[in-house]
Amino acid sequence: MKTLKRKTRDFAKRSVCCARRGSAKKGGDLLCRPKPVRFAFIDAWKEEWSVEFLCRIMKVTSRGFRAWRVRPMSQRQRDDMALLAHIREQHRLSLQSYGRPRMTEELQELGLNVGHGRVGRLMRENGIKVIRTQKYKATTDSGHTFNIAPNLLDQDFTTDGPNQKWAGDISYIWTSEGWLYLAVILDLYSRRVIGWAVSNRMKRDLAIRALDMAVALRRPPEGCIHHTDRGSQYCSNEYQRRLSKHGFKVSMSGKGNCYDNSRVETFFKSIKAELIWRNKWDTCRQAEGAIFQYINGFYNPRRRHSSLGGKSPLAFEQKAA
Repeated sequence: MKTLKRKTRDFAKRSVCCARRGSAKKGGDLLCRPKPVRFAFIDAWKEEWSVEFLCRIMKVTSRGFRAWRVRPMSQRQRDDMALLAHIREQHRLSLQSYGRPRMTEELQELGLNVGHGRVGRLMRENGIKVIRTQKYKATTDSGHTFNIAPNLLDQDFTTDGPNQKWAGDISYIWTSEGWLYLAVILDLYSRRVIGWAVSNRMKRDLAIRALDMAVALRRPPEGCIHHTDRGSQYCSNEYQRRLSKHGFKVSMSGKGNCYDNSRVETFFKSIKAELIWRNKWDTCRQAEGAIFQYINGFYNPRRRHSSLGGKSPLAFEQKAA
């Protein structure tokens, strides 16, 4: 009987220790947390183990735990609960992509008087964190005989207005039906996606459709810089004729230098981390619909960028106008 009891207790102790170590990864060992946090842990597990045992592990008294349960909630705690509800909602709306700084900016814009410390504490205590799953991998088909344009951009992504510098690139998405390729054009002034297209083949018409959408939306003035990598889709005669027709200055990255087009690389990293890698795509059409919703429903109108003063691309352009 004693052996069984000892084994049960050892198992319970190991389980609680594992829970404590898991909590440490999310923001610190439970033993280092305030007593209300430890009381809440005991309350959550009191059906599994005795309160006395849990209190010993958490280094609190059972009397203190009982007093905590009957003590009325303070105004600060009620405010934290209301704020936590807002944080959870914004975490969902941001596709789990906002950490403490952007979350604080979002809440302040909603009219909530909160600081970084409080928001960070609530996110940490409730396991609310940014989801990142994989790293970005880029590929470029530069094995062609087309002419290569000079690098006019030279990693200078700054502008003082829209339609001065555009950048484009192509990336890929795996679905159960095979690869789906995504081509985009960004205005470097606001990082807004102004043109995009998808296809199950990485041919030059994919890049052309994204360019045509951007031109139809913006009607850029002559002299706008159009920057891409050295991929055959962008170096093709047909694509270059379109650029010449609309008066673009053509710029291309140096060989094998992903930093020359880092703004578009960053966009692809964002859409993959915040959307693509989190889901299994059964069809290309399903993935295309989700991409449309991400660009037009979140990235352009809502997603905050620290480089834009915490504003979304659309809000940044509207403020400038």
